[in-house]
Amino acid sequence: MAGYLRDKAVVITGAGGGIGRACALACAAEGAKVVVADIGVGLAGEDPTSEVAEAVVKEIEDAGGEAVAVAEDVSTMAGGERIVHTAVERWGRIDGVVAVAGILRERMLFNMAEDEWDAVIATHLKGHFTVFRHAAAVMRKQESGSLIGFTSGAFAGSVAQANYSAAKGGIVSLVRSAAVGLHRYGVRANAVAPVARTRMSANVPMELAEMGEPEDVAPLVVYLLSDAAKDVTGQVYTAVGGRIAVWNQPVEVREMRIDGRWTPEQIAARFDEVGQERMGLIDRLEQIRKAATSGDKPNA
Repeated sequence: MAGYLRDKAVVITGAGGGIGRACALACAAEGAKVVVADIGVGLAGEDPTSEVAEAVVKEIEDAGGEAVAVAEDVSTMAGGERIVHTAVERWGRIDGVVAVAGILRERMLFNMAEDEWDAVIATHLKGHFTVFRHAAAVMRKQESGSLIGFTSGAFAGSVAQANYSAAKGGIVSLVRSAAVGLHRYGVRANAVAPVARTRMSANVPMELAEMGEPEDVAPLVVYLLSDAAKDVTGQVYTAVGGRIAVWNQPVEVREMRIDGRWTPEQIAARFDEVGQERMGLIDRLEQIRKAATSGDKPNA
């Protein structure tokens, strides 16, 4: 066992498979005590079982590490509380939360049902809130801790995943808000936008220009949980293969002013002064349509 996270208590949701499992194994290998939280649902959130979490715990224990399995629903406040308090009750503290749990229910916006929207928002966005909220209360008293959210490049927009995209955008704002609100207490918050082969990425409706493995994401998570990253907060990082990138902070880029209140006619006359920031995704739509007619799967 290495010691990059020695004696730290870390909670990882969605840790029964894919990126969550890779993060759990990597954290344990670096000396962390890990709560492996997963109810083992299918891609759309069906058929819960705790077996997947228990299997990851066995992997960690067989390698000489320490872990405990928890099967709780992250979309409920009670579930989030029990996941966090499992670490506190067992090890007396919580040093990190890695919120990976998620599901997909793909549908074009004009065909999306309410339950398809609600389920994805509940698992991704509320599922971050429930564990972040309870962990933050403990970390505030400890005056230390690291919250890591999992977003996606889809937060910039998605053709057929409005629910997923909205949830991932909400996670970015939640992480930034946590970073600002908890900074004075020594608690930091960051987000990772992975690109890796998982059950969910297999359903992306186009070929991705870059693709990594779940194990490629784990080292960045370990770093962000560690004391080496004690001054890193409020950031969003892409992790894919051997590439790590940081996203910009949102800022205004242009403005126009008058004295008093604008009229629509005045705005129309001067709108070019602010204009618009073009969406690259819209530029891709024609390529996607052309590829679809030829039977090809377009590159992202």
